[in-house]
Amino acid sequence: MTEAIIIGSERSEAGLPTGMEVLRRGGTALDAVEAAMRRCEDNVADHYVGTSGLPNARGVVELDASVMLGSSRRFGAVGALRDYPNPISVARAVLEKLPQHCLLVGEGAALFAEECGFATAELLTDESRAMWRKQVEASAEAVEGENTAATDGDHRYRAAALDIIRRLTPHDGPWGTINIIALDASGEMCVGVSTSGYPYKYPGRVGDSALPGAGNWCDLRAGGAACTGRGELSMRGGTARTIVDRLAAGTDPAEACLAALHETAALPDEFRAELRALALTPDGRHGGAAGQQGSTYNVMTVSSTGVEVHPRSAL
Repeated sequence: MTEAIIIGSERSEAGLPTGMEVLRRGGTALDAVEAAMRRCEDNVADHYVGTSGLPNARGVVELDASVMLGSSRRFGAVGALRDYPNPISVARAVLEKLPQHCLLVGEGAALFAEECGFATAELLTDESRAMWRKQVEASAEAVEGENTAATDGDHRYRAAALDIIRRLTPHDGPWGTINIIALDASGEMCVGVSTSGYPYKYPGRVGDSALPGAGNWCDLRAGGAACTGRGELSMRGGTARTIVDRLAAGTDPAEACLAALHETAALPDEFRAELRALALTPDGRHGGAAGQQGSTYNVMTVSSTGVEVHPRSAL
């Protein structure tokens, strides 16, 4: 029998204990990922997923999420979803109830969520609204919210976002991604990704979190991987798929993540910001990589008494 394990990116600690309880009760990897991610999406102190996520250039919160199963590579995702606080559950519903499709976006994703009976909610909180107004000002902090110093790319992104905001005249009034990968006792693996995307993004922008091979990839023959940070880079690099391909070739998880990030580091990008990656193998080995020292990821096993913090390898 496989040893159950669940891992997640920074800020997944809000949900990992819930996911591990599901696994301890014999629940599936998909159940664990959904339960853990819902707790993260409902955490109003986190402004990068779910309720209280930072809005687009018009002041509207749009959410992306996906789930992928390793045994079948079945994939379900939503992009630019408005008004529904738990996009991870809607993504699961796409996987299970709409098997002829993998991805729904915008109005269609909202229509499907309504048909499935999901409840709507106001996603823009007073705090996230205030942060939106403040953060379009000049700042020394990174746009992606990983508690790092702003790069030249971050400054250019803010300038471009301000230009979009001025053109779209956002109404008066009134960001990062979480990755979770679970392996259950039966040996099934699931990767889940959820985000409110880049703050101040152009309305309708869908990031890597909703795209297979970019922000999410899972193949039980080798492992699962997910990305957070500059999603346009992982889309161009096919980063999650690249990591799993390297796992299949026998590369250690952390080294596979590093190699994939090295590939994206060679791509020209006027708005470059940090990209991070995380990976888990079917035998329970795990690792992560990031563009800066001091980055971490979270792990829980059946024997864990709490969330364990592990360092990511740095470029």
